[in-house]
Amino acid sequence: MNLPPSLSDKSLITHSFKLPSPFILFLKKHGELLAAIISGLLLLYVWTNQNHITESTWIVIHVAAFLIGGYAKAKEGIQETIENRTLNVEMLMVLAAIGAASIGYWTEGAILIFIFALSGALETYTLNKNEQELSNLLALQPEEALRISHDIEEIVPVASLKKGDIILVKPGERMPVDGTIIQGETAIDESAITGESIPVAKQIGSTVFAGTINGSSSIKVEMTTLSSETLFQKIINMVQSAQDQKSPSQQMIERFEGLYVKIVLVSVALMMFLPHFFLGWSWSETIYRAMVLLVVASPCAVVASIMPATLSAISRGAKQGILFKGGVYAEQLASIQTIVFDKTGTLTNGKPVVTDTFFIENDPSIYATIEAIERQSNHPLAKAIVEASRTHHQLNVPNVDFIQDESGKGVAAVIDGTQWKIGNAKLVGEDHVVTFQNGMISRLAGEGKTVVVVSRDGKVIGLFALQDTIRRNAADAIEILKKTGIRTVMLTGDQPETAKAIAKHAGIDEYVASCLPDDKVSHIVKYQNVAMVGDGINDAPALATANVGIAMGEGSDVALETADVVLMKNDLTKIAQAIDLSKKMNRIIKQNLIFSTAVILLLIASNFAQWIDLPFGVIGHEGSTILVILNGLRLLSSK
Repeated sequence: MNLPPSLSDKSLITHSFKLPSPFILFLKKHGELLAAIISGLLLLYVWTNQNHITESTWIVIHVAAFLIGGYAKAKEGIQETIENRTLNVEMLMVLAAIGAASIGYWTEGAILIFIFALSGALETYTLNKNEQELSNLLALQPEEALRISHDIEEIVPVASLKKGDIILVKPGERMPVDGTIIQGETAIDESAITGESIPVAKQIGSTVFAGTINGSSSIKVEMTTLSSETLFQKIINMVQSAQDQKSPSQQMIERFEGLYVKIVLVSVALMMFLPHFFLGWSWSETIYRAMVLLVVASPCAVVASIMPATLSAISRGAKQGILFKGGVYAEQLASIQTIVFDKTGTLTNGKPVVTDTFFIENDPSIYATIEAIERQSNHPLAKAIVEASRTHHQLNVPNVDFIQDESGKGVAAVIDGTQWKIGNAKLVGEDHVVTFQNGMISRLAGEGKTVVVVSRDGKVIGLFALQDTIRRNAADAIEILKKTGIRTVMLTGDQPETAKAIAKHAGIDEYVASCLPDDKVSHIVKYQNVAMVGDGINDAPALATANVGIAMGEGSDVALETADVVLMKNDLTKIAQAIDLSKKMNRIIKQNLIFSTAVILLLIASNFAQWIDLPFGVIGHEGSTILVILNGLRLLSSK
């Protein structure tokens, strides 16, 4: 039979795979909590109507409370036991609940299941909260882009784009790719990448990133990076990896859990017999106390002491623009005693600017001539001089008749028969440089500045002093770190004079100049509990060698891949925030471990002394589990 177009095979397939209804999504997300609540409501019904229901109904309702509340945890425990071939805390609690029911304490067993299910729902909430953060990131990544090919506009999947494709991005749209603007000017909201809410002005030649929002006007972007390799995708990969990795404390607890469960089961088995023979307890009391021991000795609270706090810290860091690549690094950062900084691109902006200008003549045509010569070069110093020269004249730049690059020295040029030289002392003549303005050039060089000298027909007429400027908040960041007792060190390949000047301005405790990448590694290994902060390819070996490697978000791909922590806003003050977050996490974990261990010991001792009954044991044990989980979740909202 032929179906109408609306009921074609393709339509049927699409229809049959519609997104789940809101109710089904709710069940998937909150099913564990819902089961715990239903289990609790069943118990409440029995308690409030115990004089009006039959014994068989009473048992049926309790069995329902057991099955509904305990299904998820029992399934999880059985699966892990089969996969890992070792018992776990979930199986211990199921056995405790069954044991309580077997000696007639149905209500106590059901309460145990209810509170255990409730604590499990809180753990699941923690996981869902972190998965939601990841989902929020994924939602910021466009799936389609408007490609322009031979003046034809076509909407295509982002995954099908190739390097070199031209993309049109309209105002208000999210950038689908990493690329370079080839037409138009705009302002880009880069808060998804850097956390900075103020839009960034962009023009032709500027780099744009996937996931950011185009502001004021349409632009054309040439794609430079595959969709699977964009900076935004790397952030997502980092968050996913961080959630999967476990801290040393969590790994230790998990190794301890299997052994501890076995010890508890052996202890319970012994307690079911020994007190009867050695302490004169009745058989009913002996078995009852063994069941209480099975409940109160379970390490639920100890096991839950670490993971919620760790995941909360990772999630909180991501919101602040601090990406931990795993719980191990979130934990280690608190113990850092020394932080080593690269200079260029880390402490400084990585871009030289003109700080001092001096010429013996106040003639705008000199600056126009210098601009004409220097804009022939792509050297960073030349670009900085061109920008500075433009501020001193409004003239048309002359044509350059002849220009020659003097490698390692500068450039020589001829304009209208006049010979110009722009470069270092070796190019223009060291004798002229030393005597110029009573040693001005030597004084500026002593301040750690790079001096570019200008000569006309063999006579020095002026100079530009340039320096890589310190990041706006670098000094503040260093001061904060020093107040916390952390020693700061700078390693740089620059000359000693430059290194000394930067270290002084930033407030660095110690600096080492003329460092090659291998030298940085050899210095890193001298320190204990050391973190390295860098951004370049040459920093990768040192980042890998340090206890914790920290990369700037604008750093090279190699640095981002090698580092353990990434500062997406390139804000050095975030280092202190990351350390503070790590200390809070470790403090909460320590509080949880001490509290949960003390509660277990107290409950075990009270059980031997016959001070507590099963209901109080259940409440004390599971209540402590809920408290440590809630304590860990505090990091999600901490300031």
